Amino acid sequence: MTNPLIAARDAFAARHPEQRFEREGRDWGYIDCGEGPALLLIPGTLGRADIFWQQIEALQDRLRIVAVSYPAKGGVAEWAGDLVALLDTLEIDKAVVLGSSLGGYLAQYIAAEAPARVTALVAANTLHSVKGLDQRMPYALDLDTASIEDLRGGFRAGLSAWADTHTDQRDLVALLMGEVAGRIPEAEMRARLKALKHGPELPPLTMPHRACFTIEADDDPLIPAEMRNAVRERISPAAAYRFTSGGHFPYIARRERYTSVLCRIMDLQCGNPVPPDGGEVVL
Repeated sequence: MTNPLIAARDAFAARHPEQRFEREGRDWGYIDCGEGPALLLIPGTLGRADIFWQQIEALQDRLRIVAVSYPAKGGVAEWAGDLVALLDTLEIDKAVVLGSSLGGYLAQYIAAEAPARVTALVAANTLHSVKGLDQRMPYALDLDTASIEDLRGGFRAGLSAWADTHTDQRDLVALLMGEVAGRIPEAEMRARLKALKHGPELPPLTMPHRACFTIEADDDPLIPAEMRNAVRERISPAAAYRFTSGGHFPYIARRERYTSVLCRIMDLQCGNPVPPDGGEVVL
């Protein structure tokens, strides 16, 4: 099954196959493109490094962009150390770190544990705490023994419901269904879910607030308003970029505006600019 969105992603992936980085038995995939100030992109549960292909293609002529795919073992604390080690391997001293969903939690952990390596933190469509997460599906399941079809079936049900109410995003849903169906292998899928279920609480954030940003969407089906507010309260961002629509994947559903947000954060000139930073910026 394909559509224009999947075809564009697949063409990008063919041009930029994942490179490998291994640390302590954890095998990461990554894409390293462009030159300039460094931007590290960390996906959520349903995405490989190439899920950010539209931002990479738009900005690689002005930025060095590193996007990652998770390994099949480890958790938030280990992964934070791995990504700092990856920056070392790539000879990147500091980077703007943007994480979405699971990646946003990991990005916050990196910024708290290694603030000297983070130029700016962008916590996107994410959560502030894992307390109580083990009471919610699918995290309430035994993620080591639960049927992978049950886990994937839960994702499929949620995506199908989204497609029914957001018919303009059916191509996006089809792309994500492919991730669920096996483009993200079973072991990696389980590791991503377990990383949050068993994740550590976030250490205090000591970075200056002028270097912290949030991105959220009003219609995000996975991150409710109270959680979005809690992320803002914890980070106290210099600017909170709020999409009025875009769901859990505004970097795909609202790609041009999302790229403009990155331009603003990275101090780049680009088309479709967002308003100046300060408080809430509604998009």
